Amino acid sequence: MKYRIAIWATAGFFVAVWWAILAVIVEPGVITSNPVVWTLARLTCPLVFASVYFHFGVGLYWVLASNALVYALVGWTVEAFRRELSHAR
Repeated sequence: MKYRIAIWATAGFFVAVWWAILAVIVEPGVITSNPVVWTLARLTCPLVFASVYFHFGVGLYWVLASNALVYALVGWTVEAFRRELSHAR
């Protein structure tokens, strides 16, 4: 189970890295002006949503770490439910 949670955390880290690379390649205004892309960014990086809503800036390293942590918590929850369901059968 620890291995799967680590995979979830790694996936969260790389999602944040992908958004950071995209923000460097493309102007951030292009990301925020397109509602589909902006919604996807806010859903996949929860700290971005919180920083926009509460009006505070966040450094890149905090986004990477928090995204990995959030994905690890989601992975822990999913894996716990998956484990319970597999034992129930």
